[in-house]
Amino acid sequence: MTARTDSTSVLDRQLLLQLGERLKRVRRQEGFSSTALAELVGISRTTLAAIESGDPSPSMGNYVRVMSALGVSADLALLASDALQITPGVEDRPRKRPAPAVSVLVKADGSHDAQDLQSLMLHKEAIKLMLSDPKLIDQALATLEEWRSSGSSHSRFLWDEWSVILHRRDWRRALSTSRRGRELRQASPLPTILPAPIRAAVLEQVSALKKGVLLGSKPRAPAAQGGPS
Repeated sequence: MTARTDSTSVLDRQLLLQLGERLKRVRRQEGFSSTALAELVGISRTTLAAIESGDPSPSMGNYVRVMSALGVSADLALLASDALQITPGVEDRPRKRPAPAVSVLVKADGSHDAQDLQSLMLHKEAIKLMLSDPKLIDQALATLEEWRSSGSSHSRFLWDEWSVILHRRDWRRALSTSRRGRELRQASPLPTILPAPIRAAVLEQVSALKKGVLLGSKPRAPAAQGGPS
C-alpha cells in the first residue's frame, strides 16, 4: 500500500527552492543588495530572505512583486491580468501548427541539495503527524533523553534546542532553510517517529528529483479540419 503522503509536496518544495535560488541570482546580477530590493518592493528583508530561500510562508503576491521588480514576471503578470484572453474567432479556426510545449525541469542539483531537501521533507511529514497526534511529541522527547543519557556531548547543545522546539511547538525553527535550521535537522529526533512507508515515499520522491522531473504540457496537435467536436 502506498504511504499516505502528499505526492507533490517534495516536488512543490523543490520548485520553490529552485525559484528562490534563481531570484537571488538575478538580484545579484542586477546589482541589488537585499536591503535595496526589499525597499523597492516594499517588503521587509526578512520576507525577501524567505522568498530567496524558497520558503512557502510568503504570499504569492510577494513572490510576484519581487519577480516584477527584477523584470522576470512577464508571464505571471499576463496570467494574473485581463490581458490573457482568447482572440475572437481564433477558437473557430483550425491550427496550422501545434501549440508550443512549455516545460520546467525540477531538479535537486548535487547530493548536498538533495540531502537538504530530503531532511526538510522528512521533518515536514513528522510535524504533520505530530499535529494530528501530539503523543508523538512525547515520543520524540523521550528519544532526546535517550540520546542525552548515552554520554555523548557532541550534539548536546542542539538537543537542548530541540527540547525547546518540541515543548513550544516552534515548528518554524524546525523547517527553517537557514544554516542553523540545517544544523538542527542533522541532530533531530523527528525522523525517528516516521513510519517506514512515509519515509520510503519521501526518499523515492527525492531520488526522482536527483535525476530531474520535467513538468509542463506536451505540444498539442493541430485541430482537425471542421473545428472541435
